[in-house]
Amino acid sequence: MKKSVPTMVKDPKLIKMRREQMIKGAVRLFKEKGFHKTTTREIAKESGFSIGTLYEYIGSKEDVLYLVCDAIYEEVKDRLVNQLDTSSKGITRLKRAVAAYFQVIHDMQDEVLVMYQEAKSLPKEALSYVLKKEMEMTEMIEVILRDSLHEEAISLEENELKLMAHNILVQAHMWTFRRWSIQKMYGLKEYTELQIEQLLHGVYRPT
Repeated sequence: MKKSVPTMVKDPKLIKMRREQMIKGAVRLFKEKGFHKTTTREIAKESGFSIGTLYEYIGSKEDVLYLVCDAIYEEVKDRLVNQLDTSSKGITRLKRAVAAYFQVIHDMQDEVLVMYQEAKSLPKEALSYVLKKEMEMTEMIEVILRDSLHEEAISLEENELKLMAHNILVQAHMWTFRRWSIQKMYGLKEYTELQIEQLLHGVYRPT
């Protein structure tokens, strides 16, 4: 269940606008200093308003982190859905879907890095929700793999399919986690093509 973040403000549009400002400011600070070393006063200043205003829209610093994680998952999900090629089929659609996911992670790599580094600081209930969102992302990839399986473009057992879905997500995230090394060796296009080739090795059924 989605966590309810307390607010004293009644206007939904204003809540949305202020929280978006808060999320952007918090991501910059969490990336630079980490969650624990960042104060709510710093978040307020980075977001462009006072500490008093900040507490009109949240109850705690943990609420800010939760909003950051939730917003990132929603953004990644929306952008992935928008980039998925539904006109193609089989192995072509699968490859384009994987490339689309890699592109989204590339575009949001700072946010993704912050989320994975700091999500452990969330309270138990909020962390459970965030982990559920992670599984939803995996299930989106599973659906695409299953479509390819039904079209006989790939050959996988059920347990192999589920593992491949996780592998695709991990390889995309590695572009962010190990960017200090990976991005010195490869451009995104080359990295994506090599990963797709390795991921599909042994499961691709040429027609």
